[in-house]
Amino acid sequence: MEYMSTAEIREKYLRFFEEKGCKRFPSSSLIPDDPSLLLTSAGMVQFKPYFLHQKHLDNAYVGTTTAQKCVRTNDISIIGTDGRHLSFFEMMGNFSFGRYFKDEMCKWALEFSCDVLGLPFEKLYFTVFEDDDETIGVWEGLGVDPSHITRLGEDDNFWRAGPTGPCGPCSEIYFDQGPEVGCGRPECAPGCECDRYLEYWNLVFTQYDGQEDGSLVPLPSKNIDTGMGLERIAAIMQGVTSNWDTDVLRGLVGVGERLSGKQYGQAEVDDKALRVLADHSRSITFMIADGILPSNDGRGYVLRRLLRNAVLKGHMLGIEGPFLGEFVAEVVRVMGDEYREVVENRELIDRVVLSEEERFLRTLRQGRIFLEDALAEKMTDHLPGQTAFVLHDTYGFPIEVTQDICAERGVEVDMEGFSVCMAAQRERARANAKDADAAWSTYDGTMQALLDRVGKTQFLGYEKDDCNATIKALIKDGQPVPFLEAGESGGLVLDRTPFYAEKGGQVGDTGVITNEYSTARVTDTKEPEKGLTVHYVTVEQGKFYANEGVHAEIDVARRERIRRNHTATHVLHWALRQVLGEHVKQAGSLVAPERLRFDFTHFEAMTRAQIMEVERIANQKIMENHPVTYRETSLKAAREAGVIALFGEKYGDIVRVLTVDDVSSELCGGTHVRQTSEIGFVKITRETSVGANLRRIEAVTSFDALAYVNDIERELRETADELRVPIMDVSERTAINLKKMAEYQQHGETFKQHLSVGEYPKDILEKQTVDMDGYRVFINRQDNLNPAALRNLWDMVRSRLGEPCACVMASDNKGTPILMAAGTDGAVAAGFNAGAVIKAIAGNIKGGGGGKPTMAQAGGKDASGLDAALDAAREMLKK
Repeated sequence: MEYMSTAEIREKYLRFFEEKGCKRFPSSSLIPDDPSLLLTSAGMVQFKPYFLHQKHLDNAYVGTTTAQKCVRTNDISIIGTDGRHLSFFEMMGNFSFGRYFKDEMCKWALEFSCDVLGLPFEKLYFTVFEDDDETIGVWEGLGVDPSHITRLGEDDNFWRAGPTGPCGPCSEIYFDQGPEVGCGRPECAPGCECDRYLEYWNLVFTQYDGQEDGSLVPLPSKNIDTGMGLERIAAIMQGVTSNWDTDVLRGLVGVGERLSGKQYGQAEVDDKALRVLADHSRSITFMIADGILPSNDGRGYVLRRLLRNAVLKGHMLGIEGPFLGEFVAEVVRVMGDEYREVVENRELIDRVVLSEEERFLRTLRQGRIFLEDALAEKMTDHLPGQTAFVLHDTYGFPIEVTQDICAERGVEVDMEGFSVCMAAQRERARANAKDADAAWSTYDGTMQALLDRVGKTQFLGYEKDDCNATIKALIKDGQPVPFLEAGESGGLVLDRTPFYAEKGGQVGDTGVITNEYSTARVTDTKEPEKGLTVHYVTVEQGKFYANEGVHAEIDVARRERIRRNHTATHVLHWALRQVLGEHVKQAGSLVAPERLRFDFTHFEAMTRAQIMEVERIANQKIMENHPVTYRETSLKAAREAGVIALFGEKYGDIVRVLTVDDVSSELCGGTHVRQTSEIGFVKITRETSVGANLRRIEAVTSFDALAYVNDIERELRETADELRVPIMDVSERTAINLKKMAEYQQHGETFKQHLSVGEYPKDILEKQTVDMDGYRVFINRQDNLNPAALRNLWDMVRSRLGEPCACVMASDNKGTPILMAAGTDGAVAAGFNAGAVIKAIAGNIKGGGGGKPTMAQAGGKDASGLDAALDAAREMLKK
């Protein structure tokens, strides 16, 4: 058995099944098309519509094959503790939708394992479902010794999509790694928890439709769904017993060794941290490359959790400051040839990772403050479990870190309470989670069936605004109907159309569909299945039937506004990248008649100067009157030419490339102007945040931009008239007026505080004054006084008490605690020292300060300690 690299195994597998008649598909995104799934966690996800016969494979192929990137985090706490569990992994798969079944699959599995990989036949073992005599017969017919076949129950070897629906037995192939890595028990066999028998390939035979009564009805066409863990078979082919020792993962472990100075294999606690870094760095890199950004919910939360866990593990190893960029570089180096998205989005990945690391480091500091405050506030030898959970959930503190810090203070963490909180969180997560199996029931095949029946709609809208067409189908309430009549609303499907269906951020066209007797107002156009255009209409006159001829005409003026806005988004995208950097990627858009919205990756609010520069260079290109052209090409050729793809978008084999001369070249299927000057000019109206690391600009073009500017000018002129200044002096005069207003407000506040001090009752003054040895001291708290007002109060106290006297005063000034002490020369000569008093009592308000013997003050963070500070002053002065 020869050594084989991970890349070699991947290519050999895909080429093998291509030669058997399977179509090679690229890995789908980690963001699945299925809205019921959080992440792509299995190879079959992109083929679900084929399994359900909602989509059909070309007859030239017997099936499909892929190397699918996957992320699973249900076992995140186990990662690093054994040699198998990973959050990111590659699943090699081949799939059949009724065109080959057990005989072919089992034969090919042995052929690939033994002839291509060179695995010793005698080291292969097989498990089958306990009642699946058919599969046992197939294996034995291929020469497998019966002693190498183990029957297992439904929990191990029977796959179900859910309580009902597609299901079937499965057969797993194991490699015997030898008794030296096993448990040593005589009964040890495939299915044992030890590492001797390593399962590397699962063959699922989806042949039944499970019924509510538990019975199994044979499916009309039997399917194959297989999965081979690439990391597991790589371990076998490279002669190691752990995924972490395979070429790709061991290289990533090496990055951790280099950064930390630790040596893998010397200490288990360090080894676990190094493994977690190697694993999580792949998940992080690929998730961001596929358009997932850190956030507090959904996929973004999964990414943030992985990233923060990696940062913590790095710090446990002694790695200081941001460091994950080093791991990203290694992932790109070893996997970029197969997965070009990590290369194309490298700058974005680096920027997101660095931004999130820095954000988390700040959070960790805040978490430490939170813990310190909690320990100081409780003043007990127990930290509540709820507090430990908040540290874990909000600040990312692992419970072990909290325990270590508490142990240094002699404080024990309430682990039972913490466990209760964690269990509640897991229950919430389970309630929201969806897995691949649960997703089988979410597809409604109505529109796919309609597409199969009537065929694709020919789109003529790039060249034509109207055309004659034939009605192929009518829809009402989501179901086909024979006709639509006046007053009814529904959908019309035509054989050809000039109407653009909503997609890629561009809204659908509106207009009219007519014939000699009938009129329908088109209120929207959508594409529920790729290639099927549905015109949503309200019939205003007459009646429409299938197979009737009609005339379809878009609202041309509305389309023109949309075209201008759509091309403007491409020019703005280019301008943003010029001003902000190449990390800017489109992350969504809305192209409507009256405005455009453009979401992009960036890590901070744009400055006014940046917005103005983007506008300037975008309008420069618009006014230079560049030609706008398009061409169709393969996705592979477009990527090789450096054409920009929409961040996280999924594309077919043939794509449309929209080029704005030497300005921009992007994949886009929308409608556009022919020359940039048709846009008129573009004006950015707003720039906002739409989430962590995501910004949004909104803009208008042409006559809408002119109307926007005119509205602003009107408002400005009205303001100028009110201020009685020229229009260009409005800003300056407004700034002067605001400054004067602030001064008036400050004078008013000072007057009120002076008035408050001047009215201080004489009897209270006497009551709060204490006689000391040689001087009198006034100890008082009066809130809502700033330092200046406290000094005014001291002046009043000094004039009333006379020489020698002193004061210690406190104030909660709108949440800010202030302490002040002062004394006359006579009081100081008698032993009073304002600076010493403030230094001694400032700790009560978590602050500091100082000054001279005659005057000192302090500020702090905790106003609740003001009374304690005054009490401490009394005790100090008595002594």
